[in-house]
Amino acid sequence: MHFAYYFYGMNKYLLILVILFSSCKSDKKNQDFLTEDYNVKLEVYNFDELEPLLTKKDDKVYVVNFWATWCAPCIKELPYFEKLNEDYKSKNVEVILVSLDFPNQYEKRLKPYIKKNKLQSKVVALNDVDSNTWIPKIDKNWTGAIPATVIYSSEKRAFYERSFNYSELEEEVNKFLK
Repeated sequence: MHFAYYFYGMNKYLLILVILFSSCKSDKKNQDFLTEDYNVKLEVYNFDELEPLLTKKDDKVYVVNFWATWCAPCIKELPYFEKLNEDYKSKNVEVILVSLDFPNQYEKRLKPYIKKNKLQSKVVALNDVDSNTWIPKIDKNWTGAIPATVIYSSEKRAFYERSFNYSELEEEVNKFLK
C-alpha cells in the first residue's frame, strides 16, 4: 500500500513537470514575431503635444482618425484613410492616424501592424490617461468611442463618431475642398 501511494505521488509530480515543460515549449513562429525588429518610428504624444496637430491654420485639409489595433471597425476602415491619403495628397489633404493603443502594445501590436500594412499616413500614438480632460477638447459631444474622425481646415471643422467607407469619407472631405 505504501508503494502504491508513493507511486501515485510521483506520478502527480511527473504530470506537473510534463505540463510545465510543455507550456514552456518554444513556438518559433511566435518567438520570431515577438523578437523581430520592426524598425518603425512611432511618435508618442500626450494631449498637449497632440493638440497642435488638431488646430493647424494653413491651407491644408486635415483628416485625423482616432483608432486602435484592437478596434475591429477601426481596422476595417483604415484602408480607406490610406487610400484617401494617397488619392488626395495632391489636393492638399493630410491624413493623421492617432492610435489609442495602450503603451504596452506599441511594440507587440501597433508597430507590427504599421509595418505589415505599410501605412503611409502619419501615425502617432496618444498616451494620455486623462481622457476625461482631452476627449471633450476634441469634440464636446464625443463619448470616447472609436473610430472617431475630425476633418478640419482653417475655415471649418467637423467631427464624426462613426465608421466610414471610402465613398462616404471622400464625400465628407470634398465638402472642405474649394
